[in-house]
This record gives sequence, C-alpha cells and structure tokens, in this order.
Amino acid sequence: MNLFLEGLVIDLRNKVNSINTMTPSILIVSLIFIGISMAVSAILKSRFAAYSKIPLKARLTGKEVAEKMLKESGIYDVKVVSVQGFLSDHYNPLTKTVNLSPEVYSNYSVASAAIAAHECGHAVQHSDAYSWLMLRSKLVPAVQFSSSIVNWILLIGVIMASSGNSTLLLVGIGLFAATVLFSLITLPVEFDASRRALAWLNNTNVTSTDEYPKAKNALTWAAMTYVVAALAAVVTLIQYVMIYMGGRDRD
Repeated sequence: MNLFLEGLVIDLRNKVNSINTMTPSILIVSLIFIGISMAVSAILKSRFAAYSKIPLKARLTGKEVAEKMLKESGIYDVKVVSVQGFLSDHYNPLTKTVNLSPEVYSNYSVASAAIAAHECGHAVQHSDAYSWLMLRSKLVPAVQFSSSIVNWILLIGVIMASSGNSTLLLVGIGLFAATVLFSLITLPVEFDASRRALAWLNNTNVTSTDEYPKAKNALTWAAMTYVVAALAAVVTLIQYVMIYMGGRDRD
C-alpha cells in the first residue's frame, strides 16, 4: 500500500538532485518533505510487522475476512485472490477482485484482518457507486497517459525554461496537475474505505475489544501514506509552477 509513496519519494529525490533552478527555500522544503515521507513509510512498515505477529482471536485469515465481509455486504461477484509483492494489496474494479499480498492472504493476524477489510471497503464503495471512487476511476486513463510522458516533458521543459522558453514546461505542469488531482481525490476514497472496514470489524466482532484499536492504528498509518503522497504531489506541482514563473519573468 506504500509502493506509490515510495515511488514519489524517489521521484522527489531525483528532482531535488537534477533541478538546479530551485530556490534554496524550495530545496529545503523538499528535503524536509522527503524525510517526512520516509518516516511515515518506516512507521507503517513497523506497525504492520508488529500487528502481523498478533494472532487474530477469531482465527480468520485475510482471505477469510475478505470473503466474510463481501458476503455480509451482499457482494457475490467479487473474488479474493493472492498477488505477489509486499503490501501490494488493492481492489481492482475492472476485474472485480480483492487482491491480497501473501502476508495478508494466508495469515490470521490483526494486520491481515485490517488490510483485507480495507480492500473490501473499496469493493463495497464500488457496489454502492461511491461518488469519489467513480470520479477517481474516470481519471485513471488520463493519469495513465500523463504519467507515461510527463516526466520527460517536465525535464525538457525545465531545461528550456532556463533559456527563456517556458511553453513546454507549462504543458508539463498541466499534465502533472492531473496526477495531483488524482492524488487528492484518492484521500476521501481511502479514508472512507477504512471507515467502512473498521465499522464492519467492530460490528461483527471479527476483532476483539483489544484488537480493534490495533486494527484502527494500522489503517490510520496506511492512510497517512496517501496523505503524504498527496502533499508530495502538491509540493512538486508548486515547485514546477515557481520554476515556470521564474522562466516567464526572464522572457
């Protein structure tokens, strides 16, 4: 669940090293933000590791938790499958599959229950035609297209802006803005999925009174990775806008 965050951290680090048109203040903010991103990612991993060692008293694996939540939510056309990758858990609305990492799929821990329920929360959103999820799904093609070319356009645009031509950089900023919008829309989608998951875990007593706070804490830190990713996208966009403004002033 934190792969997207780690990708943005690497991208930010590369930009910090390569874009020498940034002002010192922007560079300092970038370095601070990279540190925060790494800290949140490290805390999430430590929480997952700790809660993965706490056996769920209900003795349900992540797969069984997911299937139980789907059934009790009246959803019968979604499959629960195992996929490779650490914390690679996600819901795919196109294939209608809840995809769980091996650590979640086959283990019966507090962490597995929390993550499995969260991903099923997305399936419930899909079934309910949750507006923010529907909007995010519509943006996927545009984001996929922009992400495939935006880094090259921004890189060339920054180089051209340093010589007084900022037109291409403006195009890159427009494309990158789609990614920023996608990241921001992701926030209510993720928080709502966690809300649905926690409500179900509590109401069905899948988690006991002492397990529930741990499940909630795990999902809270997972959500924080999306918050940091969204902020990273916003900060990066602001950086490019400031570079564009500087280049335009030189025109």
